[in-house]
Amino acid sequence: MSVTLPRIRAVNAVAAGGSYAAAARALKISQPAVARHVKDLETEYGVRLFDRKNGILSPTPLCNELCDIAERMEEAERAATRLLTRHNTLLNGRLVVGLGNSMPGMALIALFLKRHPSIEIAVETGSHEQITRAVLTREVDIGVLPDVPADGRFRRELLARQNVVAIVHPDSPLSRENPVTCERLMAEPLIFRTKGSSTQRVVDRAFRTAGFEPSPLLTLDTRDAVYEAVVNGLGVGFMWRFGTGRTDIVHRVSVTDMHRQYEEAVFSLTDERNLLFDAFYSTVTAFRSEAEVILENGKPFP
Repeated sequence: MSVTLPRIRAVNAVAAGGSYAAAARALKISQPAVARHVKDLETEYGVRLFDRKNGILSPTPLCNELCDIAERMEEAERAATRLLTRHNTLLNGRLVVGLGNSMPGMALIALFLKRHPSIEIAVETGSHEQITRAVLTREVDIGVLPDVPADGRFRRELLARQNVVAIVHPDSPLSRENPVTCERLMAEPLIFRTKGSSTQRVVDRAFRTAGFEPSPLLTLDTRDAVYEAVVNGLGVGFMWRFGTGRTDIVHRVSVTDMHRQYEEAVFSLTDERNLLFDAFYSTVTAFRSEAEVILENGKPFP
């Protein structure tokens, strides 16, 4: 036998109500069941939990300590219930969203919060590989990535279509040579992403198909680092066309060898289906109808 939650509840209810009858009413169980829980604990551990004074059961000092533990256990139970139900409520639910790029995922989240302002959203960022793995291990609830693999484990929904572009400083001659080719880019200092990046996979494929094996000037681990390197005139970087909402000095330049459009998709595990997930996917459908115009103009979703 062990110290079970029903037994602890019974002791706490008797201490609060002063009798087995009051505890039974509070717990909505029979009076004999309450008495049995208390007596079993006293017998098994050789302790006295209550003294009877003037017809009222008064907790002993030991029982008062036990009741303090009981309160913490009941709060833990309430927290566990909130945790288990947070994905199935639109009142105070919580979602963890994994983004490979800031955009268009952030624009989607903004629209979702306009529709459901009481939902708490936590955002994790990382490479394509990191976000995919986080969805598979349930570290994040929903991922937003380009070129999500066709996998039966995933529920997928198209968010937008986009391609990879070069990004250049406005002083670069390339800013006036739109579009450019991989052959032309071979004459420039190139800034690449580390392996595991969806952007870099497209860039590597394009150069390889065009018959080139470039050696980058820099290899950086985040899109923001690549962006800042370009801002500081270090070379030519690459990003998804809608990968950021920033509209500062960097110019986006189309690359003829990277014209292919890839699907940016929202995805989650197939067995994760509940009210909150369905609301997020419904927002994806609403976003998609106007996404291209909104993203091209760099404006917030209305």
